[in-house]
Amino acid sequence: MELGFALPVSGSWATVDNLVRVATRAEELGYRSLWTMQRLLSPPDGSWGDAYRSVLDPITALSYVAARTTQVRLGVAVLNMPFFAPALLAKQLATLDLLSAGRVDAGLGIGWSAEEFAAVGADLAGRGKRADEYISLLRRLWTDGVVDHDGPHYRVPASRTDPKPVQAGGPPILLGGAAEPALRRAGRLADGWISSSRADLATIGESVQVVRAAAESAGRDPDDLRMICRGVVLVRPDQGERPLTGTVEKIKDDLGGLAAQGITEVFVDLNFDPAIGTPDADPAASMAHAESVLSAFAPAGA
Repeated sequence: MELGFALPVSGSWATVDNLVRVATRAEELGYRSLWTMQRLLSPPDGSWGDAYRSVLDPITALSYVAARTTQVRLGVAVLNMPFFAPALLAKQLATLDLLSAGRVDAGLGIGWSAEEFAAVGADLAGRGKRADEYISLLRRLWTDGVVDHDGPHYRVPASRTDPKPVQAGGPPILLGGAAEPALRRAGRLADGWISSSRADLATIGESVQVVRAAAESAGRDPDDLRMICRGVVLVRPDQGERPLTGTVEKIKDDLGGLAAQGITEVFVDLNFDPAIGTPDADPAASMAHAESVLSAFAPAGA
């Protein structure tokens, strides 16, 4: 199973120096990938949780660390498609792929926050139905010499969209979502699936099976799909009942359990640790903890 690491994008530890340190250290230690997330707003009452109170823009953060790394892949889990016109997102991701020499993984979702939809002027209703057309159009914008698209939801007049991404066919598209239609969409259309921060890791294999079954029904090989888990890791002195919570040894055992459920990749995410991913945390202490965790879970052979 491949291991990645989430960049410091939430709270007080999301600084320039920490971004660079986590990115370069993770690459040195052999982690496969670095990850960001998207959150445009947070409610004044803090009801979404501390991890969403202050979040860096994901594409900008990845662009910054792309210039400071050479091999590690760069992922976002996830960008909400309704917040971008397809042509705009295609251009941004193609540019990042070009500048990073073909290292981008494009995690995409359909969003859930009514407040964020209102803030960007997007329609919350019917977002799932629009996703199929959006994904197809993204891939055309990344590959076709001329795109002329007039669909039920999106229009692109006959145009060239250059430069193209480095990766043939464009960055891999990895879909998020926990509802069954979202899982089936990932199996039908995407290169993989990404779990959310709130996924029940004890039963995540059930979601994996829905994705795989949808792929098989669509005539695709489910073994070609990546099954990625956002690993909300909470290193604590006791064992803990929740998967990925407790001692380092216990968490390593939990990683094996995720692999047994069909997960092919996990990225360690400290942004959802309540002691770290908040504007109120001590950034130096958060980074010291991250250094320890980076070393503790470094891929074998690093």
